[in-house]
Amino acid sequence: MPDTLQERSGAQVLVCDPSGPPVTTEQDALDLISATYFGGDTVAVPAQRLDERFFTLETGLAGAIMQKFTSYGVRLAIIGDITPHLAASSALRALVRESNRARHVWFLPDLDALDERLQASR
Repeated sequence: MPDTLQERSGAQVLVCDPSGPPVTTEQDALDLISATYFGGDTVAVPAQRLDERFFTLETGLAGAIMQKFTSYGVRLAIIGDITPHLAASSALRALVRESNRARHVWFLPDLDALDERLQASR
């Protein structure tokens, strides 16, 4: 299934295919952001599409990608189980906790949780 723009809980969400191309660079993030220019306000990226460096905060990849989404005013939802990454990094746990308190980047277990967050943010 290709990445598709879907209406979810009143928001236009680009739901990314789990088997799609990996997100390994800032340019990959910009490509996803540009795909929302036809009406999307949120991108739901399966965690498995993110390069492993994303979850190692010292690389700076997570910060760079998250900043791109924030700068362009597009919400980023990282969807899936990241438990192994969280177990390995207290810094990542703190980032996830703080991100989930805000409005621009969320780490969620599944699309149902995204629907709930979108509904609550309206």
